[in-house]
Order: sequence, then C-alpha cells, then structure tokens
Amino acid sequence: MPAGKYDFSINTIIGPNTSLKGDINTGGFTRIDGSIMGNVNTAGRIIIGERARLKSDINGTVITIGGVVFGNVIASESLTVLSTALVLGDIITRRIKAEDGCLIHGRVLVCPDNESWEQTVSEYRDAQGVKLALPVFSKNTTS
Repeated sequence: MPAGKYDFSINTIIGPNTSLKGDINTGGFTRIDGSIMGNVNTAGRIIIGERARLKSDINGTVITIGGVVFGNVIASESLTVLSTALVLGDIITRRIKAEDGCLIHGRVLVCPDNESWEQTVSEYRDAQGVKLALPVFSKNTTS
C-alpha cells in the first residue's frame, strides 16, 4: 500500500507518566496520554486521552481530545471534544463535535468548504508569524 494521507503504519504512543518538552512531528496515528510542552504536528489522526496534559498547538487531520489542551487546535477534517476535555485556545476545523460537559475557552472556527478553510488557516498562520516576530522587535527597540 503506498504511503499517503491515511497511512497508519507509523504509530506513536506517549503513555501515562511520560513527560516531554519539545515539538513532536509524526506521520501517522498518534495517541497521547502523558504530558507535553511543545507543539504536536501530524499528517494523521491524534487522540489525546483523558489524563493527558498539553501546553501545545496541535495540528492533525482527525483529532479527539479527552484531556487538557492549553493551545490552539487545527483539525483539517474533524475534531471531537469529549465530555472530559478542557481546551484553552482557538479551534479551526471543518467539522466539530463537542460533548456535554466539555469546556472550550477560545474561538471556534468551522470552515465547511475548501476556500474558507484555506483562507482561515492562512490568516491564522500569518497571525502566528507576527506574534512570534513581536518579541524580536520589542527587544531591538529602546524607550
């Protein structure tokens, strides 16, 4: 089977009682049950378990959140926020399902068509680039 968008042959599991600091980039299905401080990017699906704690921006295709995420979430296909989840950040997705009892504190942008998806994600990434550049400019200015 050729590698592609739905290639599940590379699996990544970050188990309970595991803490990581740094960005994670995977090409397949990823399950997180531990703690991460760093961005999570995958070309596949992501499951964030009930006991997971992330201070991360998360990018994936199909994302399920059951734990705590302090950061922005981009799900190119769909996002499910379980009743045990707490999301403190903005969400961009094509489809969302939020169970009763979950808590989302941030903007939720649902883009059903390709044109609105591309525009919204592009604007988000541009804004993130500006935010990253601001500390550099403020260090170089004098009062």
